[in-house]
Amino acid sequence: MNEETEGVRLQKVLSQAGVASRRVAERMIMDGRVSVDDRIVTEMGTRVDPDNSVIRVDGARIKIDDTMVYLAINKERGMHSTMSDDQGRACVGDLIEHRIRGNKKLFHVGRLDADTAGLLILTNDGELAHRLMHPSYEVPKTYLATLNGTVPRGIGKRLKDGIELDDGPIKVDDFAMVDTVPGKSLVKVTLHEGRKRLVRRMFAAVGFPVYELVRTDIGSVALGEQRPGSIRVLTSKEVGELYKAVGM
Repeated sequence: MNEETEGVRLQKVLSQAGVASRRVAERMIMDGRVSVDDRIVTEMGTRVDPDNSVIRVDGARIKIDDTMVYLAINKERGMHSTMSDDQGRACVGDLIEHRIRGNKKLFHVGRLDADTAGLLILTNDGELAHRLMHPSYEVPKTYLATLNGTVPRGIGKRLKDGIELDDGPIKVDDFAMVDTVPGKSLVKVTLHEGRKRLVRRMFAAVGFPVYELVRTDIGSVALGEQRPGSIRVLTSKEVGELYKAVGM
């Protein structure tokens, strides 16, 4: 491609991708924060092919393809993670039915069982979804769990050291006590595996069954103040950080 006559100016691509205003994008380029196909670009007149170039800002890849869909859902308790349900039960598909135009196959990034609420990511970016779910990339997922009983000191260390479940060992990346009330404990736990009902089985194995469970984070994407049952489009920065986490 002849950069002088073809392509789109780099700062315009950054602006259209929602990274920053064109003026701020120009400053990012001048500061050496932008790369195109793994080459740092500082020339202001640089033109790129937005359909084929790999563009990164601060090492995080930006989303250019407007046919790609990246959604964050705050799944309510009792809702199924499926896109449809032949028994007529509430499911994630009901939430997005009127939001997605065309026949786009959406992949779940870590399903949640019906009794678990919280963050669920849906995308038609199959490679990203696959990598985010694969344990080898160690993308952390954080949960708030309300446990039956008063959790004693030492449980966190035990879980960090690892325990044995019927389908293999598991150890958490992080554990913190958040609050206690008579008969119940609220804890925050982070891990990067995604086996079926893993968090519930893990706490049951150490003698503290889960009463309520909410997933609050997947990698750098946080539930924040997103209300239950709502859906939002991930920002370009969030998508870029997900790409970065899995080496895309």
